Amino acid sequence: QVQLVESGGGLAQTGGSLKLSCTVSGRTLSSYVMAWFRQAPGEEREFVAAITWGGTTYYTDSVKGRFTASRTATKTTGNLQMNSLKPEDTAVYYCAAGKYPPRENVRDYDYWGQGTQVTVSS
Repeated sequence: QVQLVESGGGLAQTGGSLKLSCTVSGRTLSSYVMAWFRQAPGEEREFVAAITWGGTTYYTDSVKGRFTASRTATKTTGNLQMNSLKPEDTAVYYCAAGKYPPRENVRDYDYWGQGTQVTVSS
């Protein structure tokens, strides 16, 4: 089976930075989209960013200019660099993998990481 493992969550102050990583293992995936979602307590899981196999990126408006999605040359690991963090970024962050083209709905992704907590203090 396909497995996604996340790391890099933690605590940051307003204006600080964190970097999340997501490593894919198991059955080979090709031409897939890696996306990032987040979920605050009592809220629905929402789209944050996505990157295609070819490296094209997409971001929700609230993180544009602050977050950057990337992939390693082997395509086995994706990263989400989060800069200029705000308290409203506090959430559990999930990476996900799905078929092309990139979508913003959680139902469009087949595989999910376990989630990692990001907390930004004011």
